[in-house]
Amino acid sequence: QVQLVESGGGLVQAGGSLRLSCASSGLTFSAYIMGWFRQAPGKEREFVARISPYGGSYYYLDAVKDRFTISRDNAKNTVHLQMNSLKPEDTAVYFCAATWKASMRPLEYDYWGQGTQVTVSS
Repeated sequence: QVQLVESGGGLVQAGGSLRLSCASSGLTFSAYIMGWFRQAPGKEREFVARISPYGGSYYYLDAVKDRFTISRDNAKNTVHLQMNSLKPEDTAVYFCAATWKASMRPLEYDYWGQGTQVTVSS
């Protein structure tokens, strides 16, 4: 059974930082592209970042480029999202997900975590 479990969310002031982690089990982690998505209340789930299976390539949403960094540790089956210079508009539930495809579309991700709340106060 595949499990993805996010952690690291919380409440932070604007300009602050958080580091999200996603621990996986039950899948061949190093075979998958890993992504982070977010969903704010009343909005559609939005792609944030993805990283290739061995970490050699990345892709970011323009709105988070230069502020967020995705990384992975295949030895520990984890993927991280370092979020700096946070803004109130970053407030959302953040999800990690796994896919075979280099995609920004949620429907093309096969496995999902339950999400972790990030709240940025102004």
